[in-house]
Amino acid sequence: MNTESINKDILRGGQFLVKETPCEDLFTPEDFSEEQQMMKESVKEFVDREIWPNKERFEKKDYALTEEIMKKAGELGLLGIAVPEAYGGLGMGFVTTMLVCDYISGATGSIATAFGAHTGIGTMPITLYGTEEQKQKYVPKLASGEWFGAYCLTEPGAGSDANSGKTKAVLSDDGTHYKISGQKMWISNAGFCNLFIVFARIEDDQYITGFIVENDPNNGITLGEEEHKLGIHSSSTRQVFFSDTKVPVENMLSERGHGFKIAMNALNIGRIKLAAACLDAQRRVISNATQYANERIQFKTPIAKFGAIQYKLAEMASAAFAGESACYRAAKNIEDRIAIRLSEGNSHQEAELKGVEEYAIECSILKVAVSEDIQHCSDEGIQIFGGMGFSADTPMESAWRDARISRIYEGTNEINRMLSVGMLVKKAMKGHVDLLGPAMAVANELTSIPSFETPDFSAPLSEEKAMLANLKKVFLMVAGSAVQKFGPDLEEHQQLLLAAADILIEIYLAESAILRAEKNVKRQNENSDYQVAMAQLYLYNAVDTILKKAKEGIVSFAEGDEQRMMLMGLKRFTKYQNIPNVVALRTKIAEKVTAENAYPF
Repeated sequence: MNTESINKDILRGGQFLVKETPCEDLFTPEDFSEEQQMMKESVKEFVDREIWPNKERFEKKDYALTEEIMKKAGELGLLGIAVPEAYGGLGMGFVTTMLVCDYISGATGSIATAFGAHTGIGTMPITLYGTEEQKQKYVPKLASGEWFGAYCLTEPGAGSDANSGKTKAVLSDDGTHYKISGQKMWISNAGFCNLFIVFARIEDDQYITGFIVENDPNNGITLGEEEHKLGIHSSSTRQVFFSDTKVPVENMLSERGHGFKIAMNALNIGRIKLAAACLDAQRRVISNATQYANERIQFKTPIAKFGAIQYKLAEMASAAFAGESACYRAAKNIEDRIAIRLSEGNSHQEAELKGVEEYAIECSILKVAVSEDIQHCSDEGIQIFGGMGFSADTPMESAWRDARISRIYEGTNEINRMLSVGMLVKKAMKGHVDLLGPAMAVANELTSIPSFETPDFSAPLSEEKAMLANLKKVFLMVAGSAVQKFGPDLEEHQQLLLAAADILIEIYLAESAILRAEKNVKRQNENSDYQVAMAQLYLYNAVDTILKKAKEGIVSFAEGDEQRMMLMGLKRFTKYQNIPNVVALRTKIAEKVTAENAYPF
């Protein structure tokens, strides 16, 4: 256990808004240990050998290939990275589990989904909520790939409203088992799984209950046909029908009525892992697009030399850099929080659950940001390929189709946006994040005379950090006034919440990129110069987004003098002293990417 991380004063979830993070406290991919670097290389080698050459087969709905690859991943131990050694896993830390999820997921969404569904929502609920007997019986088989898991939550009438499911569990007269009846849909891995985590309602309970159900067709379980989907073609996705399916009482997961809590906590972990699963997909799209741009000659010049293409490559690289920086920042925060809880005597289950739950806000932020970045990245990848990008013979169109599901599962991006702000407000009400004090300070600042002193921005990224501090004031100004105005009814104002969430997301990602670049400048990393350029470009775009969203929010609830005052404050808080030359930044980043002929950061 890393005692240094335990002693370090790490921020609680959401506190990034009101407390400054020294760059030294940020974990970055440049901080990977030797063991993590070896794990990364072995996963990349596995993907390049087993998955990438078979792209065409995955697009032709080769479900058997998906199962075969998953078995090979199990043999290599990749399905048991997060599973404790006591149950046949490798028992590695949260950062390493993120790293494996990241690098195994980039070649095709079909494997990304199968891997995520099995290791996450298929295995994790038993690892974190199961009894000792349940864990001993099922987890080793799931960790090795001898068995595969699936997760049955969604129903025709229960999507985002997960607790509204109608599947019933009725206790038998002799009290030895439950009979489960109902219909589940969009079940990943259903076609080849051995075990389902099933959520059903007992009698008229307020909340659903979780069950471990073995997949036995002779026990009232039937599967629908494979769904025809826009993307993730070789991910098995079927409906599952239960008809008086007998489940022993000892296969209840956790306690009666705890199913909704299990589902929500599984989603927290699923969200940050989904963000990780979109990272290498971006790297691969950028690398493929760069290679094509370097080879494609038009007007006697490689198109990589054209400013219009450089614009795209630079923006794609900057977004990927920011997403990667934020994902590993949050992963290490979670790992440190788990270590603290373990040092305080918590069980593995308790420590893991509470550690992730602490950063549920960041998990939602990352899910939204990175899923939208991979969609934009793959779209631009198609554009760089031009007509060839629209062809199924190049990897761009499948990357674009596979990316689309990421904005829907693990909670839609709309739900996650509203959740991120809602959870932050709840944390403030509980006193876990002091939003009130800083929000009042911003309100006082709005009525005070601004300083006309020229600040000293001689240190690297000092102006960017000052801008970040001001962007946090924008969020506090908008969200603080909205909470004051609407109180508990704020959740009814969804468009305002969406605007506030976009401000929150841009702050977290921009800060993560800036702090990573600053840390690497201080240790003279060979790429730090380009990382600074990407952080500056990302921030420039973030300021524009925040300006637009904050204005939208302010005019939606403020009028007269209050509105004028807030709009003046917004203008003050989003004003650069020295506007960066973004054309030069993009050119610099793009020239590095094209010189390396790949995403090199």
